[in-house]
Amino acid sequence: MTLVTSRPAPGAARPYAFPAVRRISAHGGTVIAAHLPGQILASAVLLLDAGAARETDGREGTATVLAKSMEEGTRKRDSAAYALALEGLGAELVPSVDWDAFRVGVSAPGPLLAGAVRLAAEAARTPKLDPADVARVRDDEVTALRMDWAQPGPRADATLRGDLFGADGRYSRPLHGDPTSVAAVTVEDVLAFHEAWLLRPGVLLVAGDLDGLDLDALAEAAFEGTSGEPLEPAGPLGVVLPDRRRTILVDRPGSVQSTLRLGHRAPERATPDYVPMTLAATVLGGAFTSRLNHLIREVKGYTYGIRGSYAMTRRSGRFEVAAGVQTAVTAPAIRDTLGEIARTEAEGVTEAELEVARSWRAGQLSVEMQTPGAIAGALATLVVHGLPDDYYETLRREYLEATVEQVSRAAADHLSTDRLTLVVEGDGAVIRDELAEFGDLADAEV
Repeated sequence: MTLVTSRPAPGAARPYAFPAVRRISAHGGTVIAAHLPGQILASAVLLLDAGAARETDGREGTATVLAKSMEEGTRKRDSAAYALALEGLGAELVPSVDWDAFRVGVSAPGPLLAGAVRLAAEAARTPKLDPADVARVRDDEVTALRMDWAQPGPRADATLRGDLFGADGRYSRPLHGDPTSVAAVTVEDVLAFHEAWLLRPGVLLVAGDLDGLDLDALAEAAFEGTSGEPLEPAGPLGVVLPDRRRTILVDRPGSVQSTLRLGHRAPERATPDYVPMTLAATVLGGAFTSRLNHLIREVKGYTYGIRGSYAMTRRSGRFEVAAGVQTAVTAPAIRDTLGEIARTEAEGVTEAELEVARSWRAGQLSVEMQTPGAIAGALATLVVHGLPDDYYETLRREYLEATVEQVSRAAADHLSTDRLTLVVEGDGAVIRDELAEFGDLADAEV
């Protein structure tokens, strides 16, 4: 047996080039396509400006129920006939919702992609939405959420989001809603959301061997029968921070662990500081070798893992640290975590740490961009956040060329240890008194 006493150095980043991108406008919509020569499988995503941010107050989760109802049949075919039509093309339909968009993805062999896109458009534009089916899908979602919310984490997540975005309406509540809001969703809510947001053309994203694909035919399949102009995106919400740090206790009597969520607001995804911010977060808590994971897991043994990262949407962002620790070490774990955040904010990063973060981020980018589905997802990022077609070439180079000074400056500018919100979900009878040292203490309303 050989004992390795020093960490291996990162290797040189391998060459990578993002596929060439083509754009056409046809049949009332836009097609953005990435060329993957020789690729047999192709992917397409119908991207619609109908994300969760469009939902009505008190009905959070409506878009998710709609997405999960799409495979229950269309006005043209019942669920069995629709499934057989997909299967006949070797296709798979994947509807999904995030804050910024409603996506209806489909993959199929290249020569059959037009037929698959037609089926995806059929599901998106003319879903059957039978009242009994929608009610069943909604009830299934409520059951799943109740099971999820019975576990540590979701209440802490919701509490942090509510505190950070309390003045920003929909953004203050969970992406997919909660058991109460989803239970309140009616068939009429789902029909109204569909009618209001899913009938515009949108954008079709395509990744595959474009030499064998007719983009005009794909546009016709995706946009036929649609109408309406693209929606004007709303502007950024801004970075609003409290005057001082505060702590919120989510009481979970008898819990043997404390779930920690520490965070504050941050810029939106299109910020020019995205690369140095991401690299600073990688050094702090974004990788297994990070400062937080090394101290809190490896040295202190308080947790199986701790993560720190920025999460960004079109209009907003947040910095967040997440972990679950033993109840008995709740206060020491918070104290040490705040210390590492403060050290990164004040002192920045070292060249050795940044070398690892550069290599990992650039390499991860290359690894993630290996399938047509991943490339289509990358194209969606360009559209949603208004980024240029050569963005991924630039992104990788910026990761590799970022300097200690740039990343340290981003840490100083975008970390604020003294204005964090600390959410602790755990046994209040055991941990309440010791939480007072970390900031104004309040009880959660969740």
